[in-house]
Amino acid sequence: MHNPCAVIPVYNHETAITTVVEAVLGSGLPCILVDDASAPSCAKVLDHLALREKVFLIRLAANQGKGGAVMTGLREAARLGFTHALQVDADGQHDLQDIGTFIEQSRAHPEAIICGYPQYDASVPKGRLYARYLTHVMVWINTLSLQIRDSMCGFRVYPLPPVLALIDSAKIGKRMDFDSDILVRLAWRNQPMLWRPTRVHYPLDGVSHFRLLHDNVLISSMHTRLFFGMLLRAPAMLWQRWRT
Repeated sequence: MHNPCAVIPVYNHETAITTVVEAVLGSGLPCILVDDASAPSCAKVLDHLALREKVFLIRLAANQGKGGAVMTGLREAARLGFTHALQVDADGQHDLQDIGTFIEQSRAHPEAIICGYPQYDASVPKGRLYARYLTHVMVWINTLSLQIRDSMCGFRVYPLPPVLALIDSAKIGKRMDFDSDILVRLAWRNQPMLWRPTRVHYPLDGVSHFRLLHDNVLISSMHTRLFFGMLLRAPAMLWQRWRT
């Protein structure tokens, strides 16, 4: 059974979110919006969108961060009977014309996570682009593999049962560390992953919630935790690869 939806974490993206939702609905996907304690101006837009057919709205009383909002949306997706969820950012940076292609590949490989491999245009901030390479290296070290081509692109289709099993049994980063953290931990569990190139543009509404110092410290802390987790798992990981 393959019954997908989209999960969109929203925090003060009132300018872009209507365009994003219309594109998702136009692709045929139901849409779960997670309002991560947005300001009243954004909350009003989300209330209006929630009147549409196949749009579901969850409202968090306190800001949980991107990861916390996504995990709330994934749990709600499973509760509503969906089997797979496409994670989409609310700021319009993802190429939503790729939704159909990602869902098709997910339908052909329902056990796999379909991960976006970003193709950036000139709008990407150079500092963030170069910083990604450090994360790539740390992720390859922490998985003892080159399997994860890009862990920071939040455009991906999750099969819900294995992802929720991980979320319920491990402490996953709730903020900007979420996308990399969950992918590394899924790799530790030998979760199949497939990669598709997708264009990324920064951003449609000009709103970025990335805090340069705070979030870089948070991401560095995540890599440190994952490194020690990798050391504990390294003998078993290397033994399994040697056998296969």
